[in-house]
Amino acid sequence: MARETRVDADVEVLWDDFHARVNMPSEQLRQWLLTRGSGEEAFGPNPDLDLPEPGRHILAVLRKRKVDLTGEDIRVMRDAVARIDALTSDRPAGGNADDGWRHALLDLGHDPLAER
Repeated sequence: MARETRVDADVEVLWDDFHARVNMPSEQLRQWLLTRGSGEEAFGPNPDLDLPEPGRHILAVLRKRKVDLTGEDIRVMRDAVARIDALTSDRPAGGNADDGWRHALLDLGHDPLAER
């Protein structure tokens, strides 16, 4: 018997919204998070466990199929969409603040400089 693969309509919309906003490929996000999380300390035996949040959870969702999403994944996706929307609607007026703003978006998997 085939496994049930239907996904709730709200999850379908959220999946599309999430992937429209998280515009970095998973490997690019992982490399960014490794850079952000490295600081001055060396990585442990499993560097992915040392990745900063919420980026680590976003990366995990990017690696999943829609039918494999958990309730926690759906929460992470909703939070990421809301945070990216909030940040992109409140862009600072340049300077170093702009770097912090962009880094906050990159931590969520959204590169505001990426061409779509």
